[in-house]
Amino acid sequence: MRMMRTKSFWGAGRPYLEYAPLPARIDRPTPLRPSEPVTLLHPRPAEAGAIPAAKIGDAVKNGQKLSLYGNGDYVTSPVTGAITALAPFPGNFGRNYTAVSIASARPEVFDDAFQAVRQSPSLAAAADFLAAAPGAPGLQRLADAGRPIKTLVVCGVDQDLLVFTQQYVLAARGHDIQRGIRILKETAGIEEVVILTRKEAVQGFGHIVGRVVGVEHRYPSALPPLVMARRFGRVVPAGRTCEDLGFCFMSAEAVAAVGAAFGTGRIPTTKLLTVIPRDGIARLAEAPIGTRIGDVLQRLGAAVSEGDRLVLGGPMRGTAVFSLDHPVQPDTDAVLVVDAAAALHVSDYPCINCGECVRVCPARMQINLLVRYLEAGKFEEAEESYDLGSCVECGLCSYVCVSKIPILQHITLAKHELARMRRAESTNA
Repeated sequence: MRMMRTKSFWGAGRPYLEYAPLPARIDRPTPLRPSEPVTLLHPRPAEAGAIPAAKIGDAVKNGQKLSLYGNGDYVTSPVTGAITALAPFPGNFGRNYTAVSIASARPEVFDDAFQAVRQSPSLAAAADFLAAAPGAPGLQRLADAGRPIKTLVVCGVDQDLLVFTQQYVLAARGHDIQRGIRILKETAGIEEVVILTRKEAVQGFGHIVGRVVGVEHRYPSALPPLVMARRFGRVVPAGRTCEDLGFCFMSAEAVAAVGAAFGTGRIPTTKLLTVIPRDGIARLAEAPIGTRIGDVLQRLGAAVSEGDRLVLGGPMRGTAVFSLDHPVQPDTDAVLVVDAAAALHVSDYPCINCGECVRVCPARMQINLLVRYLEAGKFEEAEESYDLGSCVECGLCSYVCVSKIPILQHITLAKHELARMRRAESTNA
């Protein structure tokens, strides 16, 4: 399946890009075995002088929480086996993880800790066990008393091009989604549920409790800030979030994971992926969290050659990774292989003030002026004078840039650095 467009994807110009619809006839997702070993990325790096609670050689069960440093963060094992390694793992923008490698063993044994709490559902129990579930539910957003959530938006649309992971979940796992919605409404005090789907599919989900809202085909209409403005009539101010306005956007897969967990008593550990090889013909696969993306591609027959670009996510908002050893994570919706000959290469050419980025920006920002401050590292000035916080990170500015400036990457780095600086100021205050 190829992306709908009016011009060559990797070229420049003013685009008209459409989201990929779920094919009318699509094969069931290909089930994949876990890698040997699986590698889980614990969200905290090794702390100075800290002795991790888990040790090499420890036995683990399928669905068992692994908390290393006693601070509430954890990963969930997708296999039964033993820990074989604990090692630093570098992420983007200076973020570091602890990689937990687990070798699988037979027979498979399922952890039963969740069984004790599932009979009396609570938001605290869900957050305590399901943070690392497929879709990364982020249930702590529903528990913030300072920002009460009144509307839950279940996203059955995908936020990037070529991807149809959430569309498939919405179409195939309605029972789990229905149960997940019920659990979240009961435990979090949700007053309204909105099912977000493609505009032409609004008639197909009457069996799921909630108001069905369709979004336009044109990218980037499915991004939460744009949905808020165009479908709910609420503008998210710069520097604020949808949660600040009482709305929580959660993927269909995350809601389904909540429903499946409380329905079966087992923590889901398998992630649905849209896999997009170099030929652009996408397929669905189900891989245990922690599976190497190299194994995912190999088992689907997707070739990778020297110089090809590996992207987790879609072509507009995805993140390039440097190794086939990078594992599938709870929020990995897609794996994209971009042929080396077709990959868009950035340059150090200066901005020529063509204005294409300004014309295409859905937030109507002065991107041509903003990027000059970002290139100079003047992030605070960019935020104050040129609305850095209003960016929805759709990537259209980078897509149309004649000078091939990596504008989205500049913006993402600036937001990261500003957040880091403010955390440091708060800590030192």
